[in-house]
Parts: sequence; C-alpha cells; structure tokens
Amino acid sequence: MNTPAPLPAAVPAAGPSAPGGAPARAAPAWWQRARRHPGFVIGGVLTALLLLAAAVSLVWTPWPLDNVAMDAKLQAPSARHWLGTDAYGRDVASLLLAGARASILAGVVAVGLGLAVGVALGLLAAARRGWVEEAVMRLADFTFAFPALLSAIMLTAVYGPGLVNAIIAIGIYNIPTFARITRAAAKAVWAREYVLAARASGKGQWAITWQHVLPNVAAVLTVQATVRFAVAILAEAALSYLGLGTQPPQPSWGRMLAEAQTLMFDAPLLAVWPGLAIALAVLGLNLLGDGLRDVLDPRLARRG
Repeated sequence: MNTPAPLPAAVPAAGPSAPGGAPARAAPAWWQRARRHPGFVIGGVLTALLLLAAAVSLVWTPWPLDNVAMDAKLQAPSARHWLGTDAYGRDVASLLLAGARASILAGVVAVGLGLAVGVALGLLAAARRGWVEEAVMRLADFTFAFPALLSAIMLTAVYGPGLVNAIIAIGIYNIPTFARITRAAAKAVWAREYVLAARASGKGQWAITWQHVLPNVAAVLTVQATVRFAVAILAEAALSYLGLGTQPPQPSWGRMLAEAQTLMFDAPLLAVWPGLAIALAVLGLNLLGDGLRDVLDPRLARRG
C-alpha cells in the first residue's frame, strides 16, 4: 500500500520587504502606539505647523515686514492681504509668520536653560542626598517665589525691556520645576534593583547617574519639556503684551494683541489672528506632551 507523502510545512506569510530583498524591520512599539493616539497626532501636526511657520518666515513672507502703507491700513482679508492689514498697513499674515520665530526662540532657550540647570541640580540632589538635597530643594523653593512675570519686571527695571530679558526670566522660573521633577524621578530609579547591583559592583555615583539614572528619567523630562515649551510661549506672549518682551520692529504675537486692543470695534480680526495663533500653538504642544506621556508610559508599553 502506498504511503501518502507528508504535507509540506506551513510557510509563514512573507512580510513587507525592504529594497534588495531584506525583510523590513518592524516599527518600534512606541511609534505604533503613537500613530494610534489622537492627541499625539493632532499635537504633532499643530507643533509641526508652528515650526514650519517659523522656518518659512526666515526665507519668505507674503509682504516685507517693514512695508508700512498708511493708505492700506485696516483692510479686510483679501487675495492681496490674506489676513488683512494692521493700523500701519502692514500685512498681518507676514507678521504672524515672523512672530512664530519669537515664540520658538523663547521656548527653546527658556526650556533649554531650565533643562541644563534644573536637571543637573535634580540629579545632584538625588545622588548625594543629605544636606545637598536639602539645599537644592530650598533653592528651588526660593526661586518659585519669583515667577516669570515678576522676574521680567525686575530685569526690565535694571537692563530695560527686551526679548533676551524675558527669555532669561522664563528660563529661571523653569529651573526649579525641572529640578523637582528630576529629583523625584531619579530617587525612584536609585531604589531599583539594577542600580543597587551597580553600586554593589563598585560603580561610583556619577557613573551610575550617567549610565543608569539619566537614561531612565529621560522620558519624563521629554514630556515635561514639551509642556514647559507651551508655558514659555504663553509667558513670552504675555510679557510682550505688557511691553516687557519682544520690542519693535520685531514682530510678536503678544504685541500684536496689545496693538489690536484699541481697535476692537474697528478691526476685531486684528486680535483674533494672534490670539488664535497662540491658542493653537499652546494647544498643540499640550496635546503633544499628553500624548508623549501616554506613549512613553511603561505600563502602557507592557499592555501593548
């Protein structure tokens, strides 16, 4: 009796291949979750538009920023002036594009200053403990007593108003925030088993901090930096509105609001456009920060 031939083994379905025949590498798990997170996607799109507006304004604007035409002031939106003109006949769309540069600059420098100093102090407090930790925390408490607006007023009284002084004031206020968050996250990492094993093997405090602690608090700091970026944009707009931030002739969304407040009945759209730009920029960064928090949460990673 003939024995039936054995059935061939099941061949797994071939996945997408990269050019050259090599199998394509799967996307990281966090990126797969990010693409399905609506807040992350919407926040990423709004943030990308903010960065794109600032980048485009460096090389092109619909009209020159210094184009003053009193005979064309307070015009309504049209094909010639997409968002209309202000009280000096300047193109509002061009001012909005260029105003994004001040917001981006304020956010990058202020958050960078807070990260550089605050993270270093937080890591130092978590590593050394004792009187060092107490001194860092009391310094943070003292800095919290001088919010960005009050610090800007003090700097303005000494050095005069300007974007640089506003950014320094916002950055100083970011330092204790990052110091506290870094200290809390780093202390949790110092209690982990792999850190205890590293200490038992003879590694020093700074080697452990650099190799184990800092990489494990990076996700928390990334989320917080995104949120503080939004706060910095809002603070810069508020300081410019009060005349303490960006000075003429440089455009600023906050100063555009200040100039539009006396024309609310004649040209209400002059206040709508910069207010909408600030709202969308802050909303996008907050949504991006919330999305990053959910995407980078290790508990959600384990569920995925």
